[in-house]
Amino acid sequence: MRIGDLAARTGVSTRSLRYYEEQGLLDSSRSPGGHRHYGEEAVDQIAYLQRLYAAGLSSQTIVSLLPCLHSPSTATSDGAFDRLLEERDKLITHISGLTRTLESLNELIATNRAHRPASVTDPDPGQPDETAQDPAHLSR
Repeated sequence: MRIGDLAARTGVSTRSLRYYEEQGLLDSSRSPGGHRHYGEEAVDQIAYLQRLYAAGLSSQTIVSLLPCLHSPSTATSDGAFDRLLEERDKLITHISGLTRTLESLNELIATNRAHRPASVTDPDPGQPDETAQDPAHLSR
């Protein structure tokens, strides 16, 4: 199928498909006229790539996981599993940092709120959701 057909079937732009190819994430063949052609398996591969991107993985990390997709084995699966655990740990660390930032911001808001005259309408009367501040539940 041609690039436009693959884009239509996957909901991914032709620009993104070209980028995937440049990054070594997607293979195509070329017609004599230079047009890209993809096999049926590209549809599933794009869905897999989209899940990995949605999980926050970089192109470089995804490239390192592709052997598991192309040639599944204990060795490639173990390597992919370890890499995914590393990525999850990085994400939890990042979320922890964001949580500390959010807590600091909430403290500043509370301090500012305490010093505002009662006659001033509070544009944010609600309290933040407690679970949004606890990244520990993400690793379960």
